[in-house]
Amino acid sequence: MTREEFLEALDQLAREGLAALNAAQDDASLEAARVEFLGAAKGRLKAIQKELGGLSKDDKPIGGKRFNEVKTQLEAALHAAQERIAARKAAAPVHPGFDPTLPGQRLTLGRLHPLTQTMEELKEIMGRLGFAPSEGPEVEDEWHNFEALNIPPEHPARDPLDNFYLAVAGQTGGIEPLRPSLLLRSQTSTVQIRVMQRQKPPVRIISLGRVYRPDEADATHYPMFHQMEGLLVDRGVTMAHLKSVLRLFAASYLGEDVPIRFRPSFFPFTEPSVEVDMHWRDRWIEFGGAGMVDPHVFAAVGYDPEVYTGFAFGLGIERLCMRRHGITDIREFYRNDVRFLAQF
Repeated sequence: MTREEFLEALDQLAREGLAALNAAQDDASLEAARVEFLGAAKGRLKAIQKELGGLSKDDKPIGGKRFNEVKTQLEAALHAAQERIAARKAAAPVHPGFDPTLPGQRLTLGRLHPLTQTMEELKEIMGRLGFAPSEGPEVEDEWHNFEALNIPPEHPARDPLDNFYLAVAGQTGGIEPLRPSLLLRSQTSTVQIRVMQRQKPPVRIISLGRVYRPDEADATHYPMFHQMEGLLVDRGVTMAHLKSVLRLFAASYLGEDVPIRFRPSFFPFTEPSVEVDMHWRDRWIEFGGAGMVDPHVFAAVGYDPEVYTGFAFGLGIERLCMRRHGITDIREFYRNDVRFLAQF
């Protein structure tokens, strides 16, 4: 290629490249023009640069100077086109017909479920009484759920009809029970056992969480519900301490005007045991059980019952929340009706 042919090719490239870059109206057309004329691999400017090496020694300075001028022109045109398209995009309306002067729509924020609110408040109240929260698994073994709590194998509380035992599909396609047997915990007392296994007295904890029993759903029963379990173990703990703690708790959460009473009862893991009732809508309603920790429970976790005594209590969180807010049906908590939940 002669010098004249090389310079003419550069001039034609400059005319076509500038025209294409100046005509680009969007990112896609601009990118196509950039690749065609300034592409590093197969761009036309790159291709003509290879012809520069074929010029004579005297023609190379002239050809190289013109090549650099064309390259500078094309790069400047590319930069100008990029700024032009960016400015146009910034000035364009966000959405056709959108009026930015109109007031926006207020976002609707979610809120905690009423049972979650109740549990947070119970933690705060019991924290003021010196009880620290503790957690445990919802899938338990029979030792933690029954045996360590002084519930022997023949006890009716272990009946498969009264618990959610877990099973797996067998090799023949049938259902086989898990071995060792696992179940969804029927009480949060299992957390007390796990805490006492790893911690020496004194112990002062509460556990809040879901428990499961195959009860028929009605206004006051549900197959899944929530409990708050409390445990205090130390030297010299008496039933008077238990009643004082529960009265202080009831006054803090339900109010001074809510009468509560204690009735003698029986639980395998406490002795003596009491039922705790609250007066609501002209009648007494049970909202938990309590008592002094049975020595057999202490023996199961390695505590000396001759040295330590303690009390435990379990309260139904749904019933506490229902009493506080005047809710008459426990099933309302699980219907996911936004109109109901939005009241809390």
